Amino acid sequence: MTSSLSKVRLQRAYDAPTPGDGHRVLVDRVWPRGRTKEQLRLDAWARDLGPSAELRKWFGHDPARWAEFQARYCAELADPERAQALDALAERALRGPVTLVFGARDPEHNQAVVIADQLERRMGIVRRNEL
Repeated sequence: MTSSLSKVRLQRAYDAPTPGDGHRVLVDRVWPRGRTKEQLRLDAWARDLGPSAELRKWFGHDPARWAEFQARYCAELADPERAQALDALAERALRGPVTLVFGARDPEHNQAVVIADQLERRMGIVRRNEL
């Protein structure tokens, strides 16, 4: 679930870590239900990068709200502290693989997808679907 151009990978918290994951970061505000620290093998928990409780509840992982969720979430990520955290993650990804770990069931409509896009933009990478 990663672009061949990018060192940013996405992985559900309920999937087993793999040797090539590199730096593993949980990007949810809420710890994934039923998972232990040992199972996740995280290097960091960037809970402040997760969407606000209000936005998360409004979205409810409804694909019909995806475009609006992305816009609202990008506005939240523009906050200076969050932007600084994104910059640090992008710098980390330039040095090696970074895996964004998320708990959502839907692998295409969740905050990790938005964060990955933001990281790739910061790293100067254009996603294939924008070419």
